[in-house]
Amino acid sequence: MSESFNEDIIEDSPAAPSGDVEMTEGGGVAEGASAEDAPANKDELPFAEESADSPPPPRVTFLQYLSSPIVTLIVGTGDQETVLTAHQSLLVQSPWFAEACADFTDDGSPRQIELPNDDIDAMGCFLEFLYTGDYFPKKVPGQRALEKDPSIPEVDLTGEQLLKHARVYTIAEKFGLTNLKNLASSKIHCVNSTAKGEIAYARYVYEFTSKDDTTIRAPVANFWATRSHTLRAEAEDEFRNLCLEFPQFGYDVLTRVLDEKLKRERNEKMHPGTGSARKRPRHSSQA
Repeated sequence: MSESFNEDIIEDSPAAPSGDVEMTEGGGVAEGASAEDAPANKDELPFAEESADSPPPPRVTFLQYLSSPIVTLIVGTGDQETVLTAHQSLLVQSPWFAEACADFTDDGSPRQIELPNDDIDAMGCFLEFLYTGDYFPKKVPGQRALEKDPSIPEVDLTGEQLLKHARVYTIAEKFGLTNLKNLASSKIHCVNSTAKGEIAYARYVYEFTSKDDTTIRAPVANFWATRSHTLRAEAEDEFRNLCLEFPQFGYDVLTRVLDEKLKRERNEKMHPGTGSARKRPRHSSQA
């Protein structure tokens, strides 16, 4: 969601370390890379999560990861089918892939996993995260912004930029990588979007995420509940269709509108005659 659309709704989630990492045989960072580019946790992958009560696992170098067997990933079906490869020791950091790889044997049989329903671009971001601790575009340090790319429009008119990070979020949910989910969520709120772009994003969220996933659903409902003044001018028809298609979305938005109304009424009863200070409404980017 854009900085102008969603600035006051949520805080950024913690993100994985940024920066592509060149790996040497000793598991270190290649010459020319900055210290910030190196993954945290003493050469371990940045997303490896440890219990506070458990002893630290044995140190694993990048060379050990890269020496593990290659797994073939068949993503999509038919004309959209794409073959990718990855090192097994990296993949099994995901509980989902750990279970899938447990069935492999050492008798020379192919190590192959089919992913017919997964998005190829999201899988690319997933693998980029496994190898580097981040995926493109990276966040600008200290800002709610993403790095610039001439091929990406400044304003997300269609919602494609929002959908990219939403797809990474859902694939991270499927494969059990919490750090990647947090990173994708934080990038969603760096995208400068329009009302119609936000509609496309909201439709995806309510179609492909769990009803109980308030991390990604609550900001969507809050966004539309607090910015109803933009609806008639920019996306009234699309908003109506979305409410009809996903009644839970309409209910979530209405609940927040009514909660805010009750809050204002309580404040007026507690402080009668003071009036209400109305902030000047922000204008969003026009589709």
